[in-house]
Amino acid sequence: MAQDQTNSADVLIALAPGTGALRQRLEQAILGDIASGRLAPGTALPPSRTLADTLGISRWVVTEAYGHLVGKGVLEARTGSGTRVAAVAPGESLVEPVETRFRQAQPAVRGPGLERAPDRATHDLAPGVPDLRHVPREAWARAARDALAEATNQDLGAQPPAGHPAARAAVATHLRRSRVVSGPDDAVVLTRGAADGMSRIAAALSAAGHTHLLVEDPSWAALRDVATGAGLVPVPVPVDDAGISPDRLRVEAARTGARAALLTPAHQFPLGAALSDERRSGLLDWAREVDGLIIEDDYDAEFRYDRRPVPALQGLDPDRVLLLGSTSKTLAPAFGIGWMVVPQRWRAPVLDVSVRRGPAPGPATLDQLTLARFVADGAYARHLRAARTRYARRRAALLAGLDRELPGALVGGIAAGMHVTVDLAGVRVGADAAAVDAVVDAAAVVREGAARDVALVDLRRYQATPSARSTALVVGYGNLADARLAEALRCLRAAVEAAVSG
Repeated sequence: MAQDQTNSADVLIALAPGTGALRQRLEQAILGDIASGRLAPGTALPPSRTLADTLGISRWVVTEAYGHLVGKGVLEARTGSGTRVAAVAPGESLVEPVETRFRQAQPAVRGPGLERAPDRATHDLAPGVPDLRHVPREAWARAARDALAEATNQDLGAQPPAGHPAARAAVATHLRRSRVVSGPDDAVVLTRGAADGMSRIAAALSAAGHTHLLVEDPSWAALRDVATGAGLVPVPVPVDDAGISPDRLRVEAARTGARAALLTPAHQFPLGAALSDERRSGLLDWAREVDGLIIEDDYDAEFRYDRRPVPALQGLDPDRVLLLGSTSKTLAPAFGIGWMVVPQRWRAPVLDVSVRRGPAPGPATLDQLTLARFVADGAYARHLRAARTRYARRRAALLAGLDRELPGALVGGIAAGMHVTVDLAGVRVGADAAAVDAVVDAAAVVREGAARDVALVDLRRYQATPSARSTALVVGYGNLADARLAEALRCLRAAVEAAVSG
């Protein structure tokens, strides 16, 4: 479908009536205009500065609203194309409200009494999202301009299935320096993100006769679901405070015949452990013994605050470990760029899957060239250094605030990443700070948090088979504004108190 060529500055958007937060009123206005058909799919929205000046509000309000709706899939943001209303898939109705369609597309949350945390709430304590306020927009835009100016006619032609060679080389160089990854440039395959990479290797495993995949429990459900979609049966292996146990993994592998495992060795999600050298060796020994493959999800591994980041497991055995990574946590999910570092024996099967997916299986070539320039100029490394400093400071403030607002709560996870676990079993609440007799139900805290515009997540969301009850939350601080930290924790305390008294 051709995009609307109307000058985006001429598109009129007004704040929705009411007394709510400006960001929410702007989002409501945009959603209403889309649902009514006034803003058709593909319509370009005004630049954030222009709309802010027109409405007499802060540019931050506009960028936050746009970013929130991009995250929901209602809007699309592409370098050089501005922000537009998302295109409608073939057969979808233009009459049905856009937000309703995207909400219905979300997978149902499993388990007793579990609720989905609000998306991008005012007090965003949900895990998995980086600081969207500090996305390096200007540096990325400069890299995009330079990349386009330097692109050859051949660069603008058909896209290689594994990605543009310059981008693959840039990613390989970065990973060798920052993650101690081993392998040639052509071991790198560019993807649209970790889930896309997982879908390709899962399809290759299935085609090679694999039927089961060992997964950590709890873990990020999205990648488990991708494996299921490719025909693999996930086999949960319990994770303890030190990560996954090679002994437990061996038991489940022998029981099911599984010879592939999906792991997060650098920073287990969501429990937050870093795998010890002894356990790393045990896992590699198992993979060699069974002629197996370890898929290493390098989840927020760039962020370690008490020491240098733990090197990737891949560097210890490039023939047995496939590394998955992306810019989702280091930049933002909207960039849609990821990579795999693929062992030699799996490169042809993975590329075969990529070829079968069409002429452009990976991110747009210009986005790949932009990433290459962004990395080569040192902008990516500078952004990561600044992000580490910011997250380390925020984590320290979060821990101090939790100790003040929720005495007795047990905080788990190493000093890394963008989340911690908070077990409320021993929390003391109330005016006299006496230990409560009632068991704190995490699901009830999530509900009470939502009523206070606080995004919270019950640990059970990440369990393969959710337990009957939970006292633990997974608390993210990546997208939490520093200025709102204290208020967010006061709201969290109020949510816990309400859950206990209710």
